Amino acid sequence: MRRADPKPAPPLDEIDRRLINTMQGGFPLVERPFMAIADRLNLSERQLLTRLGRLLDERVLTRFGPLFNADRMGGVNVLAAMAVPETDYEEIALVVNAQPEVAHNYRREHALNMWFVVAAETPKRAEKAFARIEAATGLEVFRFPKEREYFVELKLKV
Repeated sequence: MRRADPKPAPPLDEIDRRLINTMQGGFPLVERPFMAIADRLNLSERQLLTRLGRLLDERVLTRFGPLFNADRMGGVNVLAAMAVPETDYEEIALVVNAQPEVAHNYRREHALNMWFVVAAETPKRAEKAFARIEAATGLEVFRFPKEREYFVELKLKV
């Protein structure tokens, strides 16, 4: 979700850039993965974790964690959208984002200005999340279930 009054991003130094670029895919599945990455960047594990924490605190990174393919694990991912009045946008975003099934949420310049993904173990649980959102907001949630899957590996070079 885009904030109403975004702060300018703090400047990134070369180490920050290398850290972000290195951690976009291929996360090591070892006992101490942060140490393995730190070694690649000629940092200590503590330095890497401190930098990662700062990037999250400063909202340069908004999330750090795995992405799971719910469909492959027997669950569902459903893209959804809402037409949210601007005067209520922040309040409704809090309601939507409070749902444990909501994976991420983005503002768009469109009549349907709030878009989010619900990931759940079953279609029934996804539908319950949508029903909670509709009941709490009084707004309709438009569901866009996946018809086909495409894999696009997005890596941002910073």
